Amino acid sequence: MKKLITLLVVTLSLVVGAAQAAGQTIKADINGMVCAFCAQGIEKKMRALPQAKDVYVNLKHKVVAVELKDGQTLSENAVKELVKDAGYDVTSIQTVDQTVAQIKSSIGKN
Repeated sequence: MKKLITLLVVTLSLVVGAAQAAGQTIKADINGMVCAFCAQGIEKKMRALPQAKDVYVNLKHKVVAVELKDGQTLSENAVKELVKDAGYDVTSIQTVDQTVAQIKSSIGKN
């Protein structure tokens, strides 16, 4: 019984550790982003956010991802407003438990 409990505790700590390592990222699909200048402008606005740890903008797939610093929060509405103020539309948005590097890697495979 002690071995089973120890195994469960170790497994749970590994799962929790993996989830924390993944980070929290807001990922949005953008409509209207058609050139490198557009992508650069959105990236600059997102990097200026104090909560942003890393930012990824993919022009081909029209995706913007903002990875948050540990302990920081940012509402999806705040991201939508920034994109709207830049002159673009958010077609979908979600908060994911992935890093920018993981998103970049998965998009690069498509």
